[in-house]
Amino acid sequence: MKFGCHVSIKNGYFAAAKHAFNIGAKAFQYFPKNPRSLSVKRFNQSDAIQCFNFCKEHDLLSIAHTPYPTSLTPSSDKREITIASLLNDLEIAEYCGSIGVVVHFGHLIDKDNPLTSYQLMIEMINLVLSQWNGTCKLLIENNAGAAGALGTTLEELTQIRNLIDDPEKIGFCLDTCHAFASGLWSGDQNAEFWEKAIELGFVDALAAIHLNNSKYPLRSRKDRHANIFNNGYIESDDFAKLLQLDFLSTTPFVLETHQMKVSHIKRK
Repeated sequence: MKFGCHVSIKNGYFAAAKHAFNIGAKAFQYFPKNPRSLSVKRFNQSDAIQCFNFCKEHDLLSIAHTPYPTSLTPSSDKREITIASLLNDLEIAEYCGSIGVVVHFGHLIDKDNPLTSYQLMIEMINLVLSQWNGTCKLLIENNAGAAGALGTTLEELTQIRNLIDDPEKIGFCLDTCHAFASGLWSGDQNAEFWEKAIELGFVDALAAIHLNNSKYPLRSRKDRHANIFNNGYIESDDFAKLLQLDFLSTTPFVLETHQMKVSHIKRK
């Protein structure tokens, strides 16, 4: 199985890949640019190509993560810069050889008409992907369920993908903390969750898993990650149930919290 963690690009994309390899990772995640900005980055293509070649040589999988301000349901004054930023993220990730760019599901923008948010999200995705011809996919991540959050059900996630113009350019990233916090998944309902995920086609498009514990209880609707081995409400046995699923054997599991060397996961 392919385990990894989030790594810094402080010293470049190639250095990030080497660092992931040196700590025993078979997969890693990175921010393609400043995680607090939607600005378009002029990146070092040579460095990104070195990252691509290193990952290919060492059988490393990578995913990128959009900056924090990125939203698929942005205000009208931020739509153009958001589209430009997402295309920039996809281009960088493509050069680095990444399988996709993770972006959070949109948020509620009109309490009186929830459909407005879904319609805007579909419009935004279509505008981005109509300008994108690379192999790198946009990976939609499930939300934790905070006030105004959408994207907490399998039906929402898969239906958005079904309704866009180019569904083959979309994949999913499942965050275990978010799924637990929203009540979407827990160890007690593991079998039922995956049965529905297979039925709705979620598994077929699942490209990555964020392996995070939750600092708050089931259905707390709070997005607060915890270390997978301690200080969290998701039990070790619940994670074990995930790791025993044969159809996830090639899916990268990425830690987003501070952890020990990735190679230690197997010994746990």
